[in-house]
Amino acid sequence: MRPSEQLKQTCIDDWSTATNHAFCAELADDSLPLDKMKIYLAQDYTFIDNFVRLAASAIHHAPTLPDRLPLAHFLGNIAGPENTYFQRSFDILDVAQSERAAPELLKPTSDFQALMLKAANSGEYGNMIAVLCVAEWVYLSWAQPVFERTDYAELIKTLPFYFGEWIALHSGEYFESVVEHLRSQLDTAFNNADVEQQQTMQDYFQQAVLLEKQFFDACYK
Repeated sequence: MRPSEQLKQTCIDDWSTATNHAFCAELADDSLPLDKMKIYLAQDYTFIDNFVRLAASAIHHAPTLPDRLPLAHFLGNIAGPENTYFQRSFDILDVAQSERAAPELLKPTSDFQALMLKAANSGEYGNMIAVLCVAEWVYLSWAQPVFERTDYAELIKTLPFYFGEWIALHSGEYFESVVEHLRSQLDTAFNNADVEQQQTMQDYFQQAVLLEKQFFDACYK
């Protein structure tokens, strides 16, 4: 079993709850109340700043150029299409400027911010990749099954763009390749680590999964 899969299995209950969350299911079938989506987007947008810091730190600490390039390309997508998606969604959903710029953070949001900064400042590539891998793999795990539905093309046409494009951003061949790269980087870093380092990476992984679950819970409630 791949180390990334082993790490997932250590927190499989939280993983399953996060990737099969009612929030995600209702988003995909257009039944999610818009007030919940507005809260979610405002909270999620606050992650971009520290996500960019974490990804940039991982790029800096990656062992080789082939390890860096996929991360750098993905970072460009976060700063480009994903950032634009948020702005368009805020406009169409009429999210207040105060909520766009500085919403009051839910506890899982502030805790995840702290975890990203802690990983970025640790100086350890394995810790950074553990958090990045969870952040993207969880989203692929709930969005890819929607992408693979036989009626996906029709579904995306009928969903409001703030639902449909969020699914599209986290599914498909390219995003699968991003998650596969992160998993491969995590596999290698874990295999090359000593026992103490492996335990630290596992702690980061498990904490990130728990916070993903808690983030969906908080936005949904």
